Amino acid sequence: MRYRFGITGAMLGCLMASTISTAALGASTFRDPRGVEAKTTAEPYRAWQPDKPLPAVTAPARTEQLSGKASLTLPELTEFALRNNPKTRQAWFAARAAAAGVGIEQADLLPQITANYAATRTLPVSATTGTTSPWITRYGPSISLSYVLFDFGVQANQIESAEYRLLAANLTQNRALQDVVFQVEQAYYRLIGLDALVQANELSLNNIKTTYEAAQKRRESGLATVADVYRVETQVAQAQLNLTRSRGDLEKARGQLATAVGLPVNGTLKVQALSSAPQIREITTALTDLLDRAKTARPDLVAAEAQARAGRASANATSKAGLPSIEISGGAGRTAFQDDRPIVNNYTLGLNLRIPLFSGFRDTYSVRQAEAQAAQAEAARDVLYQQTELDVWQSYYDLQTAASGIGSTEAQVKSAEQTAQATLARYRGGFGSVLDLITAQQDESNARVQRIQSYLDWFTAFARLNFSLGADNIMAAAGDKK
Repeated sequence: MRYRFGITGAMLGCLMASTISTAALGASTFRDPRGVEAKTTAEPYRAWQPDKPLPAVTAPARTEQLSGKASLTLPELTEFALRNNPKTRQAWFAARAAAAGVGIEQADLLPQITANYAATRTLPVSATTGTTSPWITRYGPSISLSYVLFDFGVQANQIESAEYRLLAANLTQNRALQDVVFQVEQAYYRLIGLDALVQANELSLNNIKTTYEAAQKRRESGLATVADVYRVETQVAQAQLNLTRSRGDLEKARGQLATAVGLPVNGTLKVQALSSAPQIREITTALTDLLDRAKTARPDLVAAEAQARAGRASANATSKAGLPSIEISGGAGRTAFQDDRPIVNNYTLGLNLRIPLFSGFRDTYSVRQAEAQAAQAEAARDVLYQQTELDVWQSYYDLQTAASGIGSTEAQVKSAEQTAQATLARYRGGFGSVLDLITAQQDESNARVQRIQSYLDWFTAFARLNFSLGADNIMAAAGDKK
């Protein structure tokens, strides 16, 4: 029996009419059949408003809380930050994911075994007579196995690439730990520097208040004018403003340190300030040796090298994907029937030679992409290599400059203090002008600020050089002496 299908003129007319009506309705009905565009704004200049409550942001998980100790040292803050800062967990989980990636690639080294249980019910129909037979119900388990015997080293290159990515992830985790330590050190040194600045501004305010009292006494005795008193009042207001600003900067620095440690920004955090002047150490190791040490010890630079090698191994694996491969396959199954037919067991064993012939130039462009990505990783390594040299170079000379400047600021503070004391004594004795006294006190205040800045510069340069070298301790890594 034959069947003929055709499109009549009436049907064609209906189809054309449907097409015309679809176009007439416009894109609003048929361009977005699921209505997903309604979930956005109608115009680009309107802000989107949610139609249901937004998900609540989960607060960072904190493993522990700080004890009620009055003040914390830098080692205590650093140890707490390494356990509590989310950056350390982020890098650790990335390394765990990379380790799982190695296991995924190594899975192809073992046979792939699949179990299946099927149940089918069919109604056989004769192709010649068109008669039907009784329903046949089949059911039973089966198992199949496949294993790649030879693939020109594709699996080996993929495993090599995954292992290099794992190495890079582990080194990146080490660098993340160093980054947390560096952030804590920077925030800590800034905090203690601003704390010292607050104390210096308080002392300057007290000194200028003393000058104000002396100016009032001289004016009462006729030895000073009201302009002198107003001039000193201006300096009192300026000193009060400097103190207020330094206190605000101190609180901001305290929040930065709390964030680096992994605590709420509004939490109570007390640190142990410097009880005495820091011991300045001289770095005796040659700069060339420090540069060489950074190139081998800095984790992110070695990680960049591992990423470059992973990209090259991946490119090698991609270039071999179009080559033949040999695979062995096998299977076993057991089929049972619902009627009285006997159970049938079947076994298969085969050797397959897979020869890719044409993939629409997919392999060609995949190789080009992998090669470009490998070259990109190598270029990123070279960029970091040059940046490492620059970081060590700059931090080394910053440390040398800061160390030499500390001695100068100490002498400057001592001289300024003596000058201010002598000028104040002369002014109280009726000699000298208030302008000379204000100038001497400003010089004293500026000298104290410069001394604090010089110490802060040395601490910061010390931490930056440590971070640039990728070492836990500069003096231990570079063999420096006091």
